[in-house]
Amino acid sequence: MGPQAQGSTRSENDRSTATTVAVVGAGMSGLIAARALHRQGIDVLVLESADRPGGRMMAETSPLGSRLDVGGQWVGHDHRRFIALAAELGTTLFPMHTPKRPDVIAGNRKLAVCGPVMLTANAVLLSWEIRSRLGAPRGWESQTVEAWLRKVPGRKVRRLLEVLVAVSTTSDPDRYSMHAFAATVRHQGGLAAMLSTRGGAQEGLIAEGAGTLTERLAAELGPRLLTGRRVTSIRRHSGGVTLHTAYGDVQAAKAIVSVPPPMSARIVYDPPLPANRTELEQNTYMGSVHKAIAVYERPFWRERKRQAEAVFLDKPGRALFDTSLPGGPGHLCVLVAGPEARELDRLDVDDRRRALLRPLVAHLGPEVLEPVSWHEKPWHLDEHVGGGYAALPLPGSRAGYFPMPSDPVGDIHWAGTETAEEHAGYVEGAIESGERAAREVIDSLLGTAGTG
Repeated sequence: MGPQAQGSTRSENDRSTATTVAVVGAGMSGLIAARALHRQGIDVLVLESADRPGGRMMAETSPLGSRLDVGGQWVGHDHRRFIALAAELGTTLFPMHTPKRPDVIAGNRKLAVCGPVMLTANAVLLSWEIRSRLGAPRGWESQTVEAWLRKVPGRKVRRLLEVLVAVSTTSDPDRYSMHAFAATVRHQGGLAAMLSTRGGAQEGLIAEGAGTLTERLAAELGPRLLTGRRVTSIRRHSGGVTLHTAYGDVQAAKAIVSVPPPMSARIVYDPPLPANRTELEQNTYMGSVHKAIAVYERPFWRERKRQAEAVFLDKPGRALFDTSLPGGPGHLCVLVAGPEARELDRLDVDDRRRALLRPLVAHLGPEVLEPVSWHEKPWHLDEHVGGGYAALPLPGSRAGYFPMPSDPVGDIHWAGTETAEEHAGYVEGAIESGERAAREVIDSLLGTAGTG
């Protein structure tokens, strides 16, 4: 089991403190920025509102001793920063056990690859791909995904596309424009890269859990990371910035805000932020996603030559992945996104488990109903994160397109995966943004008072 670094909590009698750089948020981007500053000899303090570091990354240990991620986990084939960090921190990367193509299941029936539903859906996906590369029509800015899908012939075709968009973006189809979707597809290298395992954004996994990386980064920072420290306001002044928390104020020359715009909107800024920054915070929302991992003694489905990677169209629509470790227990990962993720909130944990596993019986076998353990996380209910995988723009606004703006506002700098030039929305993007924010701060300090 990896170290469960929680940072320091201090006491109710904390007094005001001073540091050179204050980082708001201990997700991957904030931790990367803080580590870079610390290694340059710059005094840094990380303020995290939750009682744990990690943000949208979170690893757990099963009763069988295997590590699993209920948060961000996948390593894309070209996520070079993620791959390098995993190696640096002593973790093991392994390829996903994946078929040539996932099954698409409607009821108890697997849809034929060359059948009318799949052929029509693939034609629509190809048209989306072409549109994303050529530039989406301006009329798509106000047209939602939901409205566009109504025009697609065939109920099952529409349902397949709806599930694919939800799982790949975690958006609500009535709160996400076709223009924004096309822009995301273009930024992330195409639909094939977004949706694929082998050769795509879901190619590899970390045996110790991707969340172990944030735990180890937090451990390196030690007492420089404070959990349970929600920042409620940031005041800019001639001496830098003052960050207010319930445990006292933090005076700093610079601040890096590494939380996504819908969460940074909870902070009161004095003086107010510029109009473009306020627009970004007011016109974005966090996606909804429910992630679950079922753990089994072994990946029994492989013994029957059945592949676990599939898209299920019956409600709740979900994507299923075989995330089992080499030679280890069997892990089945289930993702439900968008409004149907929130519908699961009405059920208790036993009913949710049954609702998500029972439809798999015909596909994988009755053993699927009896996992050794069940691990789940509804990210949209996490008050410190707000949702996942990333912030999304409301229809009619371009303020939340990737990469989201990160220009400093005085002594406030911005990080977070949404601001990455490459792979925004992924762990790779979070690492890039943390490195970039740290460079900005270091350059700024060197240009004014130096790092001493």
